[in-house]
Amino acid sequence: MKIRLLPALLILIVVAVTVRLGFWQRDRAHQKEALQAHITQFENAPAQTIGAAPVALKDIEFHRVRAVGSFVPEQVVYLDNRPYNDQPGFYVVMPLKLRDGGYVLVNRGWLPRNMSERTAIGPYVTPKGEVEIEGIARADASKAYELGEGGSAAHQQIRQNLDVHAFAAETGLPLQPFVIQQISDDGDKLVRDWPTPISGVERNYGYMLQWWGMAVAAIAFGLYAARRAARNEHAPSA
Repeated sequence: MKIRLLPALLILIVVAVTVRLGFWQRDRAHQKEALQAHITQFENAPAQTIGAAPVALKDIEFHRVRAVGSFVPEQVVYLDNRPYNDQPGFYVVMPLKLRDGGYVLVNRGWLPRNMSERTAIGPYVTPKGEVEIEGIARADASKAYELGEGGSAAHQQIRQNLDVHAFAAETGLPLQPFVIQQISDDGDKLVRDWPTPISGVERNYGYMLQWWGMAVAAIAFGLYAARRAARNEHAPSA
């Protein structure tokens, strides 16, 4: 039986690519599971107190933290296009002036959008004076898809995304290089049912099986085509 080089090569390429993509999805799932284990460990540990001394993001991300200070409502930012239970809304992000000096951004929670007027901000409560909050240190206050840099113009309260370092430069506030995702309740009428930072593991495993299924299908098709070609070669000519 002759093996046609080009079709065989194409099938081998398809198999190699789909198998590799399957392993890549498997590795992504394993990375997420490992990170989830670290996050669970950090979240269940005692809260670290945040003060004036800068803390590197790599040393604090996903850790439970505690901060004491007063909110700065005049520097609030509302992050748009943050749905909750299929309802559009905003994340309320506000600097907290720390008791010991310095500032840290706090993602205080979710607020539903006014459906009749998109830019109207619904009522919520900002505690006056000194407060104590607990939360999880995150690299940012969540990111949404954004075209260009339209959400980072100075003095714009409603934005798509918020970069901590850019906001520090914009406002002149000496911010910690992370955002506290608040989990403690202070009666502010905001929703803090936070999505898990590690999601889609099942989807990764599903994609893995799909890619490997395509590899098996390519092999099966190659064997079928080769067998059919062999039969045609040995078939008696009319």
